[in-house]
Amino acid sequence: MPRSQWFLIASLLAAVVAANIRQPYPELAPLQHAPTVVVCLAAPWLLRRWPLSTGAVALIWMFLLLHTLGGRYIYSYVPYDSWFAAATGSRLSALFGIARNGYDRLVHLAFGLLLTPVIVEVARRHGGLGHRSAWLLGFAMVGLVSALYEIFEWLLTIALAPDMVEGYNGQQGDMWDPQKDMATAQLGSGLSWIAAGLFARRRPRRS
Repeated sequence: MPRSQWFLIASLLAAVVAANIRQPYPELAPLQHAPTVVVCLAAPWLLRRWPLSTGAVALIWMFLLLHTLGGRYIYSYVPYDSWFAAATGSRLSALFGIARNGYDRLVHLAFGLLLTPVIVEVARRHGGLGHRSAWLLGFAMVGLVSALYEIFEWLLTIALAPDMVEGYNGQQGDMWDPQKDMATAQLGSGLSWIAAGLFARRRPRRS
């Protein structure tokens, strides 16, 4: 395993530790961050068994960093509006007419955008699929995983105490939140596919 991949894993664990310093929502923090810690601990074995390029690992790293930031503020309370206002004097919500905290939608978009190429690499390198079949699988897998995650959230609401449900799910009063989350992830996957196609066309062909 390259040193660069070890660095990405270690830095992600450091980010999880930092995200839990003076944690504002300690009762929900374990639910948010435990999966990331499990991925980091399992990553060395997984990457030895099924190697990936450093670029693919970096895409996973970027997605999990976004998730780690969201997990610190249980997504619904990421203060990006205050950060943007401190830097520019304006609020993003006012500029774009956003009535809710939209950080969760950003992460769902990033899920499709960043992880579809990873699925494609796994499918081609370890599954023997062709280019088009791998991208079709990547697009379909994003939809499947998004749907399974929303079902997991629904089942978790049954097990959690009622006062913890909204804090973890972060629907913010939107009854169509699961459907919008899935659609946003699928949009990200489609954009990733389009971007890859445009890049391939512009890349000079070897003679």
